[in-house]
Parts: sequence; C-alpha cells; structure tokens
Amino acid sequence: MKKYSILIFFCFLGFSVTAQKDTLRVMSYNVLYYGDGCQGPNSYFHNYLKTIVRYANADIIGLIKMASVPISPDDKYATAPAGFLDSVMDNAFDSAYAGRYAYCPFTNAARSNAINVLFYDKRKLGFSGIVSSYSNITDFNLYKLYYKDPNLVDTKDTTFIYVALNNVKSGEENESIRTFQVAGVMDHIKSHFTQLPNLISMGDFNIRNTTELCYQRLTANNDSIYRLLEPPFYPDRKLNYPADWSHNGEYAPWFTGSTREIEGVPNNCGPAGGAKTWYDHVFISPWLANNSNYVKYIRNSYRTVGNDGKRYRIAVNNKNVNNNTSVPTDVVNSLYRMSNKYPIMISLEVTQNANGKAHANTEISNVETYIKEEVSVTFPTGDELIMHFPEALKGQEITLEVLDTDGDNKMKKTLTVNELETTVKCKLKKGAYTLKITGKHNLISEISINKN
Repeated sequence: MKKYSILIFFCFLGFSVTAQKDTLRVMSYNVLYYGDGCQGPNSYFHNYLKTIVRYANADIIGLIKMASVPISPDDKYATAPAGFLDSVMDNAFDSAYAGRYAYCPFTNAARSNAINVLFYDKRKLGFSGIVSSYSNITDFNLYKLYYKDPNLVDTKDTTFIYVALNNVKSGEENESIRTFQVAGVMDHIKSHFTQLPNLISMGDFNIRNTTELCYQRLTANNDSIYRLLEPPFYPDRKLNYPADWSHNGEYAPWFTGSTREIEGVPNNCGPAGGAKTWYDHVFISPWLANNSNYVKYIRNSYRTVGNDGKRYRIAVNNKNVNNNTSVPTDVVNSLYRMSNKYPIMISLEVTQNANGKAHANTEISNVETYIKEEVSVTFPTGDELIMHFPEALKGQEITLEVLDTDGDNKMKKTLTVNELETTVKCKLKKGAYTLKITGKHNLISEISINKN
C-alpha cells in the first residue's frame, strides 16, 4: 500500500511540473516622437511613461515612433539627445519596476526621425537577435526573444517568441505606400521561415478598414502558412469581416486614436478629435492562436488600455460626457499627456518544458538580415540627372537637393516617384557635388556625384 501511495505521489508531482504555466503580457504603444521635445520636456514624459508602464505591468513592450536616438557620437540623423534611451530606462522603466527591463538593439538604416524600440522583462526573457530588418521610410525589425524556462538547465531547450515592430505610413492618400511597406516586411519575414513560428507583429499600421491591400497582405495573402490573425476577429470572434472602422462608433472599444479632443491641447504635436479610428494593431501567428509550440494567445485578452468604449470623439480624460473609470485617474492623465494614441495589449500563456522534448524550429539559417534598397544616379554629359529608384519608393513624395563642396544649395526639387527611372533637369558647372534625397520623415540617400 505504501509503494502505491509513493507512486501516486510521484505521478501527481510529475503532472504538476509538466502543467506549470507562465503568463506574458505584451504591449504596443505609439509614443508620438517621445524624445524630440515636440510635446514638452522629456523629464515630464518619463514620469507619464513610468505611470503607464507600472499599470500595464507588461513583459514585452514595443514603443513605436520614438524620436530617433543617436547610434554613434557623429549621428546627424537623430532627433533625440544623446543618452536619451538610457534616461528612459532610468526614469521610466526602472522607476516603475527596478531592475526588471532591458531593451533590444535598435537600428535606423532608414535615417528616419523615428524608431521603434523593444523592451522586455529580462527575468523571464532573453534577447537572441534581430532576425530580419527591412528599411522603407523607417526600419521594421523582427526581434527574437527566448523564454527563460525554469527547466532550461536540465532540458537544454526553450521556446522562442518573435516580435515585429511596425510604424507604417499614415494618410488616406498613402494606402499604396503602406502596402509596399507591409509587403516588404512580410516578404522578408517569409524568407526566414518555412512557416510562421510563435510570432507577433504589432504597432501603428494606419489602416482604415480590412479591405485595404495593406491589411489583406497581412491576413489574407496568397500563402496560407504566412497569414497572420487579428485576435478580435479570430480567435476571439468579437468582430466579423469585412470591417470599416474609420469614424464608425460601432468599433469604439478598439479605437486607438486620438486620446485628445481639442487641436493644440495639451500641445501641437499630433492630431486630436477624440477616439475615432483604429490604427494600432496586434497580429499573431496561427501557432499562437492554436498553442502549437508551448505558447498560446489567451483568448479575449486583447484590449485598448484606457479606452472604456465610450471615448468616441471625446478625450480619454473627458468627464463631462463620460467619466473614464476603466483605469486609475493617474493613468488617464498620463495617457492624455504622453501621446495621442492608446496602448494596446494581449496576453500569452507559456507552458514550461519539463520533459526536454525539442521545440519546433521553422527558422531558416544564413538568410540576409538587413534589406535596404538604395537610390542610384547617373550623370550624363548633358544638364540632367537620371535617377534610379527602388520599387519601395514608388508613390512617395521626395525632395532632391544638390549641394556643392561649400554646402551651398545649387538645386532643389520636390517630386513624386511615379517611375522607377526618372530624369531630372539639373544645370551644374563642372565639379563635385552631394545629392541629398529626403522624404518627409527621413533622409533616403546621400550620394556623391561629379559633373565632368
């Protein structure tokens, strides 16, 4: 009888070990050029972010549209001061939870005025690398994190979570540009995997409805094993396709912009008008929806932080129409001050690996990590430049400037890239020049040219 009791005890013990679970909370937040001083002193905004981070208590946080941070001492493209990211860590993240967070390496191959930065709970997760980086107006990076399984020392195995951060071109007139950006990101991701792994793609997509080609490229592309899912549609089944949420109060609980109501209040950075559209999204891979590899999306966990569903065309802190009690008052105030966007969150459940069974791996090795197509130019004997643009620039408005060796401007033209080969009249004397090609938010290329 004693032997049977011991056997039952160990069977129960074994079951409890294999059944152990952990929860990972994931947040994406457009922070509206946090760091460039557009909205006010950075010290104020560190405190607002601290309040939001403390409330969210997230394990993975993507800050979208941060002011670009200097990558080197001579970085001339950055819009935030040197040391800014460390001040964010000290005064926002560490002030909220001391010693808990780290951030992944960031890139700015696009030479943009904004970057996306991924923060993670270093007690639960580790950084494994940047798997892919596609550059078009801004950088789109796919980060690889690994779960610090308590059994890792014994099993030598854990699971990976891949997180893509996105800041896609805004404006109703820029739908084709959004499609180019998202298609480039998805094609690059596809080249790295035989099928989508435990993958999250999140950020500000600026999509107005599900029929946009940009949205279709994410969720209904030609290859089903590379399609992403949006939780409110599936697996939560709270919404149905097709959906048009722009200025449609039916979708008010999912709206992410704007937290502000009156233009110019509390500052002139970013549009107001109250919550009236759904720009920020979290997409997940089928593996996460179906619990295919030790991590699963927790159904109905998707939410817009601070949006109680009653914010249609009113501010997050409007008490006259509807008092917002969905989050504490200090969080309401911080959301109003920090950005004109609401954060969005989901939760994941991780099953710890107690038996050492190998996790599935669909990642393809030795694939190029960084993709950025550059502009090239030829300067024939006549007074013209022949520009050769990559397809990614099609539809974008750009400015061309030719500077001499003293930095004096000898030509400045603005055009829309309609043709990939474009001839531009440019009457110059013989000599050396620099051709600068800029978009609205980034320096596209800087090319040395010589007129013979």
